[in-house]
Amino acid sequence: MRIARFSIDGNVAFGAVEGDPTVPDGLVLDIIKGIPFAEFELSGTKVPLSKVRLLPPVLPNKVVAIGRNYAEHAAELGNEVPAVPVAFFKPSTSVVGSGDPIVYPSFSNEVHYEAELAVVISRLCREVPRERVKDVILGYTCANDVTARDAQRAEGQWARAKGFDSACPLGPWIETDLDPSDLAITATVNGELRQAGRTSQMVRSIEDLIVHITEAMTLLPGDVILTGTPAGVGPLNVGDEVAVSIEGIGTLTNKVIKRG
Repeated sequence: MRIARFSIDGNVAFGAVEGDPTVPDGLVLDIIKGIPFAEFELSGTKVPLSKVRLLPPVLPNKVVAIGRNYAEHAAELGNEVPAVPVAFFKPSTSVVGSGDPIVYPSFSNEVHYEAELAVVISRLCREVPRERVKDVILGYTCANDVTARDAQRAEGQWARAKGFDSACPLGPWIETDLDPSDLAITATVNGELRQAGRTSQMVRSIEDLIVHITEAMTLLPGDVILTGTPAGVGPLNVGDEVAVSIEGIGTLTNKVIKRG
């Protein structure tokens, strides 16, 4: 099932994405009764996807991101693959949805895109054993770990560089029925291919990451894990349109704008 979060006529709801994307207004949302983190049912009330505004598919309490989880990406920035996963946070205020703008931060002159597979957590969990990891995953979505690269280098830690407002686009929806082990992941800027990798290139698997993270902290329903980016990261400029596509999920698209 594909689960989207959307607004229509001032109301916010979740819906199951159904239909044929190849025909006009072919995609519709069957509005969900309840929330996807508990038992729910479909209402049978359907609205065309074209008539709603897609929102970030979740509003996470926290986004836990993993750095340098693709060897070629680590190398392109002059880094080694770390001996243990490197985790950092992106605040909830950095999250935006597909179609929302990425606002170029005033403190940076070198903002980069980073296409990533995001994992959405389904339930409260801590110290998750490897054999139970699938039980705590609701599904997967596309992410862009937007980074102020100059600030990242200058400041030594990544809170501002990766946590500024609009630095975490997520969407367009959550795919719940997906094997994430070997998916194509790409990023384009203004239609030009910039990144192309596969999730099978991850140094550490999703199971590894969730075990590692939950040794230290409790994850809540709707929390998000970013799993790292393949090689090919590069600059974004005001006016650019960046699109992250992941096989079996869809495409997350955002335009870069100047801070007003």
